[in-house]
Amino acid sequence: MIRRFQNSSENPDDLFQIGCIGLIKAIDNFDTTLQVKFSTYAVPMIIGEIRRYLRDNNSIRVSRSLRDIAYKTIYTRENYMRQHLKEPTIAEIAQEIGIDKEMIVYAMDAIQSPVSLFEPVYSEAGTPCM
Repeated sequence: MIRRFQNSSENPDDLFQIGCIGLIKAIDNFDTTLQVKFSTYAVPMIIGEIRRYLRDNNSIRVSRSLRDIAYKTIYTRENYMRQHLKEPTIAEIAQEIGIDKEMIVYAMDAIQSPVSLFEPVYSEAGTPCM
């Protein structure tokens, strides 16, 4: 399940630990009387816990719906690449998931890590500008 989030900037070991918290919550809240497999209940709980962590542990708050679009875009892109052995265009991804191209670009920009204002800017020669 952690592979779904490999494009995030978080350490996979941290995501694994957060997933374990989701697993523990699933164990605590699982109801055996509902005739549902444990994995059917646990997988969404684990993924939800990881998504909650990624959403809440970011320096800039991005809406849940925007993040969901971004993660859906990433997942669709990976599946497209596996099936067609080439990088999909934004239009192809948009058609696949039924969302406007502009919204996909906006969502992908929203999940990028922010850059510090104190980060040096480099010239074409590769030297930092002062």
